[in-house]
Amino acid sequence: MKNRSVGALATTAALALLLTSCAQSQRETDDAGDNGDGATGTQSAGGGAEASDATFVFGAAGAPTTFDPFYASDGETFRVTRQIFQNLIGIQPGGTEAVPELATEWTSEDGLVWDFTIQEGVKFHDGTDLNAEAVCANFERWADQNEAGQSPSGAYYFGNDFGFGEDSLYKSCEATDEFTAQVTVSRVTGKFPMVLSQASYAIQSPTAMDQYKANDIKLEGEAFVFPEYATSHPTGTGPFTFESYDNAGGTVTLARNEDFWGDKAGVASLVFKIIPDEAARRQELEAGTIQGYDLPNPVDWQALKDAGNQVLIRDPFNILYLALNPVADPQLEDPLVRQALYHALNRDQFVTSQLPEGAEVATQFMPSTVTGWDDSIAAYEYDTEKAKQLLEQAGKSDLTIELWYPSEVSRPYMPDPQRVYDQVKSDWEAAGITVETVTKPWAGGYIDDTQASRAPAFFLGWTGDLNSADNFLCAFFCGDDNQFGTSAYDWHGELQDAIRAADAEADEAKREALYKELNTNIMSPEWLPGLPISHSPPALVVAANVQGMQPSPLTAEDFSTVTITE
Repeated sequence: MKNRSVGALATTAALALLLTSCAQSQRETDDAGDNGDGATGTQSAGGGAEASDATFVFGAAGAPTTFDPFYASDGETFRVTRQIFQNLIGIQPGGTEAVPELATEWTSEDGLVWDFTIQEGVKFHDGTDLNAEAVCANFERWADQNEAGQSPSGAYYFGNDFGFGEDSLYKSCEATDEFTAQVTVSRVTGKFPMVLSQASYAIQSPTAMDQYKANDIKLEGEAFVFPEYATSHPTGTGPFTFESYDNAGGTVTLARNEDFWGDKAGVASLVFKIIPDEAARRQELEAGTIQGYDLPNPVDWQALKDAGNQVLIRDPFNILYLALNPVADPQLEDPLVRQALYHALNRDQFVTSQLPEGAEVATQFMPSTVTGWDDSIAAYEYDTEKAKQLLEQAGKSDLTIELWYPSEVSRPYMPDPQRVYDQVKSDWEAAGITVETVTKPWAGGYIDDTQASRAPAFFLGWTGDLNSADNFLCAFFCGDDNQFGTSAYDWHGELQDAIRAADAEADEAKREALYKELNTNIMSPEWLPGLPISHSPPALVVAANVQGMQPSPLTAEDFSTVTITE
């Protein structure tokens, strides 16, 4: 478990700086790009390792939904795009602290107008120069979305973090000189500018985005159709370039960027082989056809180590939850029904039997390492008889409900979705609830449908992008069309006001108190929009001859530091 004061730095740094006459990034780097703690900065991505002609094949748990991170919300997409793109603000390798990346510093006098100093001598993969105009082109592109882009499943992060239209947090971006981009926001907020470290806000080539019509996203029926840019021409400044996506063969191939402005990647080629089944990933590692994979089953960790592999365990910075959406099923508007579904769930047994050592039962919708977590909130107790009584009181003793779970994927918070589903189905049936099963592929309808309020009860989770209460709570509950369908409840407006008020509070102590109060209300019997289940320390595994892979609590691993020895 991370130290709270360290974990909160990415969020509180912005607030502390706002209270001074000039807000400025604090990190100093030497010529080698050292962070001061022995870790190599993101601008020296290769860590000085000797580059080779080797290929590193990594077993991915699911297929990317797109190669344009602006339209993504899932970790399998971001795992790939993080290698292609970079952000203005990066994340400390192996940690959660914000560090300079394409911006060397950022300053503000009032928390509204921010000057970003842009790294000089950087080119996009297509040869376009990185400068302040290119940065502003990205901000303007983010805000200028068509109807499909503004939908909940379109530009998901921007919709949650900034919003569109007159009420948007974003106001303008101006290139005040060649390497200074001045960004103006509409209100003081603790999330800005640290929110720019999230993968969705990668800086992309304006030339390529114009040439391949990056904003031409369309919604046909219930599915998005992405423009050519997002499928074949993602163009960033990162240590790898996009080479190909073999959809039929299930492989994404990236090539080393030989003109990268920092240290070159340690391997010439990086291949993500999509292997949804965890057992199949393990078999391929044992056969030597891949050199690593994510989310090994916790029961296999020791055996993998015994075989000479390296099991790299991340600090837990995630949550698995069961979302309930009354827009999809009005029966869920009754708080007695939601309470019953919660009391029927044996989360202690689930955590003990299915998750690795160090996993915890969740009491609220964020892990304990995030400032704003309230230690006074007790876990709802497992009580099948009480669940039956609540259903009878609600007039729903014969409750039937659809329960959705994803296929063709493993997630850091949910190593085996089928087993999670089986556990909850069994618990609910013991309380007299009839469960109707719905399953869809993760990248084949599940994400789109759950985000669009088509699923009454479904499993989903979140790995934090930065250490911020808003990054968890707003991701779940912001907006009139959030995935929990809270617009159907009479307390929806109160929830939205409370989220905005907490985010806008500049005083750190007062802000923490507001988030604690908000967590208490969300978990109260009257609100209870969903069921937080667990926090889990996920792992990734690499072969014995793989060096340089540093696990990230945000699952934001940098593959350019990897080398392979004979």
